[in-house]
Amino acid sequence: MSTSSMVHRVDEAMRLQFEIEQLYAREAHLLDERRFEDWLALFTEDFTFRVPIAQNVAFNDLQDEYLEDPLAMSWIHDDKPTMEKRVEQIRTGVHWAEEPLSRTVHLVSNVLIEPPAAESGEQPELTVKCGVLSYRHRLTDQEDTMVGRRLDRLRRVEDEWRICARTLYISQTVYLGSSFSHFI
Repeated sequence: MSTSSMVHRVDEAMRLQFEIEQLYAREAHLLDERRFEDWLALFTEDFTFRVPIAQNVAFNDLQDEYLEDPLAMSWIHDDKPTMEKRVEQIRTGVHWAEEPLSRTVHLVSNVLIEPPAAESGEQPELTVKCGVLSYRHRLTDQEDTMVGRRLDRLRRVEDEWRICARTLYISQTVYLGSSFSHFI
């Protein structure tokens, strides 16, 4: 491989990394600024979101740490229409768990883009791993911190990256927050 083509590949990888990190930064700011409708626009119409329940397992059983079976219970298992309904409900001003609205800070780090499985002329969906931290404060004494790992699938739609699937693996086996009413 020539030096020129190596430089081109590195340049493309850096550009892609920047685009994905910008998407995640924009998403975090939209959530923290309570711009939920703009946030929803980051998802494809077939978007799915899952937060599987973690369980404590022995070292040799780590593959069973999260309940991944399609029929297993999850903390959250939503699609885009369900997320849109949640936003509509919050916007009514009478949502018991989000009136008044939470103040949040979302942090995303350690963004790792998995290389696409096959080389083709068209860019396939990307698999992206990252670490997330969500801090939430509400009223005078409700404070939640959630830490986890995300596994996203991203797809190009009209020359922009959109999130088409997300699985969030939170570190808690027992969720200690007051509710799952804020968006993660």
